[in-house]
Amino acid sequence: MKRLFKIMLTMSLLFLGNGCDENIDIPIEGEISASDVPLDANFIETQVVAAYSMLDGFRPGTNNAAASAPSNWSYGEVASDNAYKGSEPNDGASINFIEFYTTNTNNDYLEGKWRAVYEGVSRTNVALRSIISGRESGELSEEEANIAEGEMRFLRAHYHFEAKQVFNKIPYVTEEVTESITNEGVDSWARIEEDLEQAILYLPEEQARGDGATIWTARAYLAKVHMFQSDFDAARPLLDMVINSGVYSLNNRYRDNFDLATEDSPEAVFSVEYSVGDTPQDRNGNWGDILSGYNVGPVQTCCGFFQPSQNLVNAFKTDNNGLPLLDSFNDSDVDYNGLEYIGYNGTVDPRLDWTVARRGIPFLGYGIFPGIEWIRDPNNGGPYGPKKFIFSAEERNSAQTTVAWAGLVNAIDRHIIRYSQVLLWRAEVAAQQGDLSTALELVNRIRNRAALSINQVRLDNGVPAANYRINPYPTFTDANMALKAVKFETRLELAMEGQRFFDLVRWGDAERVLNAYIEEERTKRPHLENVGTFTMQNRYHPIPQAIIDLSGGLITQNN
Repeated sequence: MKRLFKIMLTMSLLFLGNGCDENIDIPIEGEISASDVPLDANFIETQVVAAYSMLDGFRPGTNNAAASAPSNWSYGEVASDNAYKGSEPNDGASINFIEFYTTNTNNDYLEGKWRAVYEGVSRTNVALRSIISGRESGELSEEEANIAEGEMRFLRAHYHFEAKQVFNKIPYVTEEVTESITNEGVDSWARIEEDLEQAILYLPEEQARGDGATIWTARAYLAKVHMFQSDFDAARPLLDMVINSGVYSLNNRYRDNFDLATEDSPEAVFSVEYSVGDTPQDRNGNWGDILSGYNVGPVQTCCGFFQPSQNLVNAFKTDNNGLPLLDSFNDSDVDYNGLEYIGYNGTVDPRLDWTVARRGIPFLGYGIFPGIEWIRDPNNGGPYGPKKFIFSAEERNSAQTTVAWAGLVNAIDRHIIRYSQVLLWRAEVAAQQGDLSTALELVNRIRNRAALSINQVRLDNGVPAANYRINPYPTFTDANMALKAVKFETRLELAMEGQRFFDLVRWGDAERVLNAYIEEERTKRPHLENVGTFTMQNRYHPIPQAIIDLSGGLITQNN
């Protein structure tokens, strides 16, 4: 029985009528072609799979898959206090503007993201039109049509959510739409909820073909949508149903969420599955993340982007009781003073060394990470490297295929929702509602799992690679402490997974946290001297001017 939501990304499919041709001048937000298509069950299934295939964010014809990676590494992490763009200053310059909160309407990364998510919307709508016709003609049974419609409504909600969290003011495009529509006065949250609620009505508890959305993934996603609106009363019953279902559970090993051999686990609620070796140039691999590798060292892929920040590394420090330093974690630095290695004898959370590649720590079977020797430009991106989604030495021949210049292409899944995140959402609801015992139990469930990693990062002589110490909280004294602990645990658990910036925005903490972060970073990275401040306007990115022009002005700019 498959309990994961995982999709094989078959980009080689011929998908008709979705506006994929880069040479066709149509409104990008989802115009649906009127081309005649054969509405037999097999072709409808092809359209359904093609709609799923856009989960990887890779549009046909694009040369910039990194702009629309489902990991959201640039929008969700580089834009936060967790990561630097990395590489060299002028390499991937469009990401500099995301990191420094100075994006404008001509940023090609933003245009790539918009086009990718609305390509996904367009494909779901084409499939929905065919499903409706198939139901009416009898080509699909009522049950087949309902399940397929539920899947497409789920995907349509997801693609719109992706646009919503990046751009906020978006059009909501349904299968009835055949031309550009406005984004003015659109309650997109309500429309996302409507699609997910309908998906819940139609989706089964298990998919017969094992690779589609289920009622549980839809409930978890609807809970996520409510969390982004701080609607805790609506999120709570959905989260309780998912948690009490018995469908999902935490892996015993934290690293198992990011290894090829163990990623197919009951912790993955909603994941994008990649594959290599099945298409020309391995186009089903994780092309959106190929920049996040190493230019030097035994991994030797490309390109030195997406480096963990010093602030993130400091956040993993623990006190003598094995608890996080919620308020003082950034008072001193772990390992480095700028680029000078100073070491660190204090205690740390073991998740640090499954998240960040740092000096003196074993690096996934490639030997001991040496520090800045493996970093492309330490002056720009600091001394640390990414680790979570880097294939191990053991997996190198099976997980990675060198394609052209991009040696990081591999089949490691990208998790959009993990079960640990579901537990943390429920803990957040409990903290917001004053249920301290539930918040404590759920946060400690996450911390107790993390503690199992203490003996999993060892040197060749069997000695732990660092001074690891992590323990559960003994109590939460009040709701404020509980909420602070939940937020901090969310950062540690999900670091480098594309969530941090969006969490700061939905919590209302972005302006306070990120301005403090910028001020500190100016003292450590001289090239940030002229970076401005984060304002409320920076919570969302401007809509690309090319999209506004393509819509004939029906789409208007964010305020």
